[in-house]
Amino acid sequence: MKLRCVPTKTAFTAINKHGFHSDQALPNIELNGEEFMSKLLDRKWTLLRPDTEVHQITVSSTQGQNRGGSFSNVSFLNNKQPYLGNKMFEDNQGLSFYIVRDDLLHPFINGNKARKLDGLLPLIEDHGVTDVVTCGGCQSAHAAAVAVSCAERGLKSHLLLRGEKPEILTGYNLISTIYGNVTYVPRSFYAHREKMLQTHASIVAGNSGNVVYCNDIIDASMTTQTFECSNFVQMDAPRGTKSHSNKVVIVNEGAGDAIALLGLLRLVDYLSQDHLLGRKRAFNFVVDSGTGTTAVGLGLGALCLGLPWKITAVMLADKIDAYRKQERRLISECKRQFCFPLDSHELNGSHDGIVHWVDRCHPRKGNRRLPANCTANWYSSGSCLYFSCLGNGNTNYQCT
Repeated sequence: MKLRCVPTKTAFTAINKHGFHSDQALPNIELNGEEFMSKLLDRKWTLLRPDTEVHQITVSSTQGQNRGGSFSNVSFLNNKQPYLGNKMFEDNQGLSFYIVRDDLLHPFINGNKARKLDGLLPLIEDHGVTDVVTCGGCQSAHAAAVAVSCAERGLKSHLLLRGEKPEILTGYNLISTIYGNVTYVPRSFYAHREKMLQTHASIVAGNSGNVVYCNDIIDASMTTQTFECSNFVQMDAPRGTKSHSNKVVIVNEGAGDAIALLGLLRLVDYLSQDHLLGRKRAFNFVVDSGTGTTAVGLGLGALCLGLPWKITAVMLADKIDAYRKQERRLISECKRQFCFPLDSHELNGSHDGIVHWVDRCHPRKGNRRLPANCTANWYSSGSCLYFSCLGNGNTNYQCT
């Protein structure tokens, strides 16, 4: 496969060692959190705008009505156009919480998946990638999101799904099958994800193709040299022509890499505007966590901007030690790849890190429930982000 140099001034300008576009390189000075965030977010995005809807859920008691279940005596009222900004606390409506409705961003792409792909897809497009290989469970929202996003951009997606093909295709599995190339992988083979992804990506690339990880592209972008002589940009022919060799990128399960944090940083920056949540009042954000990437991205964004926001993550897939290990890895990658202007003490914070990890009180069986000993404003769904003002309401609704 031939590789050619790219002129310095192209539509796909490289990223310099500070993580910013080379034609917008920063002087060699130390930036504060807000300045750094502004520069870091000055890039191409998948989502045209970071905007999202915020709904308010008011909780009230319904004494005398017993419908059965954990919340038989509780009613929920959804306000789709609540007061935000300074007006948010002028009218005290009692116990309530808010929902960031990222599930409305796309009809097929689960909310936090869209955020994690927000900064990734433009980057791999700019580097001439033709195929994307990733993996997930049989009903993986991540795999479906990659399949749909790639199809919308003329990229081919190859999805390795754990287990056997269902007799009837439904849900995210059906979406993945419609938009991507699905291969079902035995659980014994899937347990070795890295080897599995590499093997399949090599098959897709063929003898003349090229296989890279997302981190490879970022690391190449961060070198002191621009892409004038980069071996990650191919100019032989337009993407998709017969003479063009496959360039395959591997996206880890759940997009659990530092590049996925960019979309969450963008969301935090958006929500922190004065007419929304502002930057002075304390909020508690809650999200359920598969890989933990979303929670870490929210925590880093809040830390970088100096926001008094607490991030609580309900662990779905592993034990707390594994999530803390993932948190440390993502923070380390983010510091190395994007040169975050935060020292180790700030990033690691207390012994517990920047995310408060909590157990779920019941095994995951479809319906998600409150974590043990949590307040009513701590409920979370995979495609939505729930938050409330800290100190606003202390009524505990115990799981049963």
